[in-house]
Order: sequence, then C-alpha cells, then structure tokens
Amino acid sequence: MRDNVTILNHPLIRHKITYLRDVSTDTKSFRELASEIAMLMAYEATHDLALEPVEVTTPLETCKGERIAGKGPVLVPILRAGLGMVDGILKLLPRVAVGHIGLYRDEKTLMPVEYYVKLPDDIADRPVLLIDPMLATGGSASLALTYLKSKGVRNLTFLCLIAAPEGIQLLDEEHPDIPVYAGVLDRSLNEQGYILPGLGDAGDRLFGTD
Repeated sequence: MRDNVTILNHPLIRHKITYLRDVSTDTKSFRELASEIAMLMAYEATHDLALEPVEVTTPLETCKGERIAGKGPVLVPILRAGLGMVDGILKLLPRVAVGHIGLYRDEKTLMPVEYYVKLPDDIADRPVLLIDPMLATGGSASLALTYLKSKGVRNLTFLCLIAAPEGIQLLDEEHPDIPVYAGVLDRSLNEQGYILPGLGDAGDRLFGTD
C-alpha cells in the first residue's frame, strides 16, 4: 500500500464502525454514527492545512495566534451517500464551502454515471476534501477526482468510512498523487460490487430507502 493511504486505526473509529455495520442499527443511529466517524476522520485528514498569523486581544492582553489561511477548504460530498458525512465535518469546519458531485453506479456495468455538479467558482485556489462513505470499486471516487483536477484543483484529499482493496488499487493506479484516508480496510468486493463485510448500501441506510 502506498505511503499516502492512511487507515485510521483509532479505537473510537473502530468502535463506531462496529455499530455502523450492525444490521440492527436504525436509520437515526446510523446517521449519527456516520457523522461522528467523519468528524474524527476529518481531524486527522486536516493536519496539514495551511495557517496564517493573526493577532487577537484576550481579556488580559494582545497576543499572536494562527488561523486557517485564506477561505479555507471546500468540502465535496459525492451524492447521495456523501451527504451523511457532511454534518460531522462541518462541526469542525463550520465556515467551509460545500460543493456537490452527483454520481450513481450503473447496476449492470458497475460504472459511475454523473448527473449533477455544483462547485464554488474559486475551488481551484482552495484545498478540497472529497468524501464518500464507501470506496468499493473506486470508480465514482476516481471519476470525481478526475473532474476536480480538470477544474484546476491540485490540493485534494479523499475520505471514506470503509474501503475495499479493489478501490484502493484503482486510486493507486489512476490517482497516485491523492492522499486517501479510510476508517477501515475491508476484505474484498462481492459480484455485485458491494464491500465485504461492509455495511450494505450506505445511501439506503442513511436515508431509510431500499
């Protein structure tokens, strides 16, 4: 596995992913867990955000501090399941811009199909966190990364809750320059392209659909 793939083997993440997998976890709890895991992951994935100096006045005196440089990062969920990670990350970064890339997987070909894109005009000048709960075949993540690069984005990071080796391999082949953060690395994909042991369809579990 390449150096810029990080599996976040943190006890809190492992604990919460266990409950996220459980078939008996209801929709409300699933949403809360996905949000909490995303927040924990974002803390790790933003360790190298650029800072700029700032002077502040405390109740006692003036002192020097630091804040995130410029307008800060842009958060881009891959629709629809990526929306389940947004709120958790916004708790850490409440003033970031949020773009959207809509993709769905063709059930016959397992290839991603784009249906919606809305991004900030200045996205090329800002760091971007691309998020999706599942990195299965890797097709959707790769297509989204390719699209963002075509818009001039160069500071890109991908976050997912659960990854399969096949998805990691595809990103390694097609986007070896992109840092990848995953909560856990699972065993493999089944014939339908679902991660094993996985957690089922993240979008359906987040939104209570079948």
